[in-house]
Amino acid sequence: MTTINERQECMYHAALMKIFALNGTMALGRAITDDLRIALADHEERDFEGGEHKLRPLVSVRGKDVFIVHSLNGSPEGSANDKLCKLLFFAATCREHGASRVTAVVPYLAYSRKDRQTKTRDPVTTRYVAQLFEAAGIDVVVTLDVHNLAAFQNAFRCATVHLDTRKLYSGIIANLAGAERTLILAPDAGGIKRAQLLREYYERLSGNEAQLAFMEKRRSGGVASGHLFAGDAEGANVFIIDDLIGTGRTMLRAAEACRQRGANAVYALATHALFDRGCEAVLAHPAIDRTIVTDSASPFNIPEDVLRNCVEVVGSAPLFSEAIRRLHSGASLATLSGDDQ
Repeated sequence: MTTINERQECMYHAALMKIFALNGTMALGRAITDDLRIALADHEERDFEGGEHKLRPLVSVRGKDVFIVHSLNGSPEGSANDKLCKLLFFAATCREHGASRVTAVVPYLAYSRKDRQTKTRDPVTTRYVAQLFEAAGIDVVVTLDVHNLAAFQNAFRCATVHLDTRKLYSGIIANLAGAERTLILAPDAGGIKRAQLLREYYERLSGNEAQLAFMEKRRSGGVASGHLFAGDAEGANVFIIDDLIGTGRTMLRAAEACRQRGANAVYALATHALFDRGCEAVLAHPAIDRTIVTDSASPFNIPEDVLRNCVEVVGSAPLFSEAIRRLHSGASLATLSGDDQ
């Protein structure tokens, strides 16, 4: 039961803070505001012939601490570019109409994979996106499990808050692995740090030991290659960890390698379920016992039976609501990363 003090606190925060969720991320926005015990602020979105659009808040934002929840994955509601443009325009509108601070809560940040030049005359799109955010007057960017944390932090001159899924996934691993031998696997060398941090948090949480492994992967022209496998999967419950799952081929490649090396069970854990065309066959493949993802890129563009039978969805709203609560109150953000020490 909500106490009088809690109700008064919710009313106080609602008066000073406005949280909007743009179309395509409404379900996650409602989950966040439900957790904070305040109402989602009303806004209008209108699409015009020719592809142009208009967004505006339907409540006053003058002097308010404004949070805009919008995930930038391509979906039936719009491409990544459409969603990016709408987020920027809405943030600029709130700034123009007197918001005291504008925070973009972006569960999936588009273009975070293109953070460096890998071919001659390549773009560094991560940095360009950061410049667009800053030009729109966004003060803070909150996101979840970016592809490369150092590149993300270096790209933005405004304040950034990076959340990760260590707390969410460590408990799941503990429940699935039990007392059996546990192996946490990075499906490519770039994910070793992510796997290492998850392993450390899992060991602190469960008191059980976990081993670390990684698999070599080189990608050129959309084709992945490399066969080096560092780690012992024999008889282990293997948890493959990655920041996102698109077609799923990287996960399947690693899962099959684990099966060939005698793994007892294989689980694929990915934060952002982009679920690109053709992923259904991978999700249902017998090499993977279960795919576990967050709702950062929901609603998902896959058949309902595949989602129900092959995928477990973990809610990310508590991570974002806690970040918003601390940002609004000026509390410390230090432990949000999963480092409680």
